[in-house]
Amino acid sequence: MKIAVIDGQGGNIGKQLVKQIKDSFENVTVRAIGTNSIATGNMLKGGADEAATGENAMIVACHQADIIVGPVGIAIPNSLLGEVTTKMAEAVGSSDAKKILIPFNKCDVNIPGVKDKSTSQLIDEALDLIRDII
Repeated sequence: MKIAVIDGQGGNIGKQLVKQIKDSFENVTVRAIGTNSIATGNMLKGGADEAATGENAMIVACHQADIIVGPVGIAIPNSLLGEVTTKMAEAVGSSDAKKILIPFNKCDVNIPGVKDKSTSQLIDEALDLIRDII
């Protein structure tokens, strides 16, 4: 099972996701894809098996993944303060992979019902969804 964890900016959400996925599941390969090198580096520190940075890396990873996990912004062009290009968002949206998009209310994207949940609660829910898919 190939899981692509995608994040941008500082990569802190991605790092937490990578670490918890690696701690929770056996026989998975976690590929960390950062929209920038700082995000990629932080996800590597979380224990990713493979890592790459940038638009083409994200397009390839989305095509090869069984599951894509990351903040909802990875599927919205120009989100994460402009780090997500149209091609990146299209790669996420058009991938055949199962997508688990964590609904953070940032970067002018507001999702009702998210206010009451902490980051750790949202990540726990993402892990439950991964468990259901695996």
